[in-house]
Amino acid sequence: MSSKVEIKNKKAKFEFEFLENFTAGIQLFGTEIKSIRNNKVSIAESYGIMIKDELFIRNMYVGDYENSGHFNHESKRDRKLLLNKIELNKINKKLKNKGLTIVPTKLFIGKNGWAKLNISIAKGKKIYDKREDLKTKDIKREIDRNLKNFK
Repeated sequence: MSSKVEIKNKKAKFEFEFLENFTAGIQLFGTEIKSIRNNKVSIAESYGIMIKDELFIRNMYVGDYENSGHFNHESKRDRKLLLNKIELNKINKKLKNKGLTIVPTKLFIGKNGWAKLNISIAKGKKIYDKREDLKTKDIKREIDRNLKNFK
């Protein structure tokens, strides 16, 4: 039943330092899951927000489903994330610290056919942290090239 849907937020790894990861279900309408299965979704500009002890994902784009007629969904509405109470309390306590946010990292279809979202509690990186990451990435790439040429 599982589909090969795997949408990643590649920019998030560059912009944020991940502190803790969670996997959450998403509360969706019927046409939304069909659009997700067609890979018409983007989590690049989305973020998590706590409203009355519930976690929502905001700015997640889910494209319109062509065959829905006039029963289509809003493309950028707030969608509730499904986590248990212990996880929600843990996230809420962490978010009270200044500078932390909730960033979605990957959207996928689970084994049972339900849409799941990997989220991370993250801290924004400074410019010098980003430069350091680029340097280590370049060094690793250079080492891999040299090893490949050596063989």
